[in-house]
Amino acid sequence: MKILKTIYTIYALLLFWIFMIIFAPFIFIPLLLSSKWGYVTFFFIRCWAKVWSFSIGVKFNIHGLEHIEEGKPYIYIFNHTSYLDAPAIPMAVPQEIRALGKKELSKIPLFGFMISKIAVWVDRQSPESRKESIIRLRKVLHSGVSVVVAPEGTRNPSDSLMPFQNGAFRLSVETGVPIMPMAIIGAGKLMGRDSLLMSPGTIDVYFSKPIVPIGNHEGEIAHLKEKSYNRLEAMILTHE
Repeated sequence: MKILKTIYTIYALLLFWIFMIIFAPFIFIPLLLSSKWGYVTFFFIRCWAKVWSFSIGVKFNIHGLEHIEEGKPYIYIFNHTSYLDAPAIPMAVPQEIRALGKKELSKIPLFGFMISKIAVWVDRQSPESRKESIIRLRKVLHSGVSVVVAPEGTRNPSDSLMPFQNGAFRLSVETGVPIMPMAIIGAGKLMGRDSLLMSPGTIDVYFSKPIVPIGNHEGEIAHLKEKSYNRLEAMILTHE
């Protein structure tokens, strides 16, 4: 079984890089020309995710799109269990987005260079970097573009959520932009945190009603974080 998984993983990674190279100009050039062309970039990112996932036998089922209002920005939060969350997000979110990502990913050849155009990098060990990332995300939201944040801060190897960090909820309170919980179910089973091996299968993504911040005082951050944690946890328990 491990030998078959190894062969499959090599095949999947080979196709990952082949399709990444093919789609790279279409993903990168529009944002080089103008930030207003971000929707073109995200069209081709979705094309890349669809072609790659279809080729390796990974299927995505998306639920709850009726909760997303077209033209309205959201702060998407999700349970981060796998590297497969990366293609799951553009496959599921029907909007142009910017993602908060750990700085280490920016060092991956080609991938880091391309994703840097649609990501806000953060050094999790640096308070100054975290503060700067919030400022940049605030500007993104003010431009009408949604953002994606993993509130746990890192991939989670367990079935239960880890404690949330404040960043996404402070951002929501300061900007008034709603939190959109997004539960990604099944990605960790196909490729877990503690293994580089992958398997084909199905990933389900669920959206719920957005959670709107009430007021902009400091106490609302903790309240919004708790409410969002409970909502996402309930979604995971319901659909796993």
